[in-house]
Amino acid sequence: MSETLLPCVEIDPSVPAQRSIIWLHGLGADGNDFVPIVPELGLPEDLAVRFVFPHAPSIPITINNGFVMPGWYDIVSLDLRNRADEAGVRVSQERVHQLIRAENERGIPTENIILAGFSQGGAVAMHTAIRYPEKLAGLVALSTYLVCQDSVDAELSDANRELTIFQGHGSLDPMVPIDRGADARTNLEARGYTVEWHDYPMPHAVCAEEIAAVGAWLRARFAD
Repeated sequence: MSETLLPCVEIDPSVPAQRSIIWLHGLGADGNDFVPIVPELGLPEDLAVRFVFPHAPSIPITINNGFVMPGWYDIVSLDLRNRADEAGVRVSQERVHQLIRAENERGIPTENIILAGFSQGGAVAMHTAIRYPEKLAGLVALSTYLVCQDSVDAELSDANRELTIFQGHGSLDPMVPIDRGADARTNLEARGYTVEWHDYPMPHAVCAEEIAAVGAWLRARFAD
């Protein structure tokens, strides 16, 4: 696969960046989707955080009759346990690796990078973070689930065995039911990860309370 980076929306701090958050959108959206939450997170300028919001490529989605839309991988089934196109997940994993390396080349060490994502983007962020060979600062996984479960134990990265995770989910989510998020949490905690879990009475979305909680968690992670 080439080293051509995905196009991204970037928000730089007013001072030279020292930390980065790479945030993956959900199926059918694009990198602009979570741009409006940046000021709502309440991150102080002296944390010097750069936000990177990549645009997923447009691909045919099987369960949508092959309709082409931005997506991190194909969805082949309504069953969340077996819906992900593993080859597509791994292509997106490598694309996230490229984005991390690009931040490294701009002077941001991997230990100052957080991966974040919503729904399908959250699945890719989670899949990538627990396998990444260098220590990350953390993972934010919103309204999402664990993909490629059969390979988790064989592929976990020793560097990220102590990865700290924020996980949020809507109790009224009809697209990714909360039990799928809870199952991911159980699987991660069983493998020794620290998961800060939050749930909210909302559908497949984010809410003000969740954004505030993410902001508090980010401030704590970057203050360590």
